[in-house]
Amino acid sequence: MQTLDYFQIIRQAWEEFDERHEIKGIFDVSAHVSTNHVYKISFYDRQPVFAKLSDYGNFEHFKEDHIIINNLANNLEAPYDNFLAKSLVKRNDLFIFRYYDQKRNAWVVFYNPIRMKHKMPRRLEDKHIRKLGRELARFHKACSNVSNQLPRASKTVATDIHRLMKNLDSGKFCATAPQRDLLKSQCEKFIVYADKANYTSEIETIPVFVDWNIGNFSVTRDGKLYSRWDYDWFRESSRVMDFYFFSRVVSDVGDRTVFSYMINPLMEDRFIMFLKEYHRIFPLTEPEVRLIKEAYRFFILNYVVKDGTHFFLPSYARKLQKEAYNLYIPAIDTNYDVDKILKALKL
Repeated sequence: MQTLDYFQIIRQAWEEFDERHEIKGIFDVSAHVSTNHVYKISFYDRQPVFAKLSDYGNFEHFKEDHIIINNLANNLEAPYDNFLAKSLVKRNDLFIFRYYDQKRNAWVVFYNPIRMKHKMPRRLEDKHIRKLGRELARFHKACSNVSNQLPRASKTVATDIHRLMKNLDSGKFCATAPQRDLLKSQCEKFIVYADKANYTSEIETIPVFVDWNIGNFSVTRDGKLYSRWDYDWFRESSRVMDFYFFSRVVSDVGDRTVFSYMINPLMEDRFIMFLKEYHRIFPLTEPEVRLIKEAYRFFILNYVVKDGTHFFLPSYARKLQKEAYNLYIPAIDTNYDVDKILKALKL
């Protein structure tokens, strides 16, 4: 398949947005680990902006997510009123450029730069972990406070899992027969356990960003959340959807240079310390604690197995999907001790 000219698409998008300001240069600032495309654009007569370009998935989902994110960015209460980058709007509407030809499509949204403070150390000390637990709880509270003001999302964890099951049944999903059987059983387990926890009816839905790592948020000198960027795994779901990546952030292993998604960080005493501090500020319920394992199961099924080839570069995708079948999935129901966490939180 012919590769798209991303730089030319960015130029077309900007010309449609505001042709008065001539582009001086376009610089690829993507992480080069995933398939995400992020560019910094400089001008002769105005401040730089950033462009996010996507050529995977569904335009309506891309549009829906970024409308919700922009509403969230503009409605979060202090001290999070400038926590997220603001998207550029045109005539009071979020500007999204849609490129398409006979074979390929792509979509572009522009962001103003966001201020950054300090990154956390690669391996956190206990004081950092406790502070971060309290900070996430406060941020989740702020998201909860504005959740009813945001547009509703059409995409849910249930629709994503059912889409995977449909792909498995249709034969469109590239997997061996044993792998398909394994995935079907995992999808069915997720649906059963999510129903038991009343995921869709009693668990509050708030904006969550799923993929938190030390490289995509900054904090003040005293450890308070200051800014966040990289919104590719944004969705409206239960707040526990954010916990797996925070378990990795606070893990004894520290920040990782090699991607791997074992369930073990959820069982570390350091993560339980994090949860106890979170629970002091924004108490968790027993059903939510039981749902943490299902949020991890969903992450592996949806982001690693179903969409891994689109979120990660090919070499990472192959590695992670192989590990999903051989390591991640077999450990879900054996290596997660929910009673340990319930006891620690006195639930």
